[in-house]
Amino acid sequence: MVGRASRFLKDVRVEFLKVSWPSRDELIGSTLVVIVISAIVAVFIGAMDHLLAILISSIMR
Repeated sequence: MVGRASRFLKDVRVEFLKVSWPSRDELIGSTLVVIVISAIVAVFIGAMDHLLAILISSIMR
């Protein structure tokens, strides 16, 4: 059992070394894109929710 766990950890290390990690600039750029798109989607969903709430309340009157 210990041998299998040891072999697994060695394999994980080998695969970990094969990973191509992004540069700091790429990481920051991608993070900013995700944050901006998330904010845009949040504003859109909030606006739609607000408009639908107004529409439904006017129908219910």
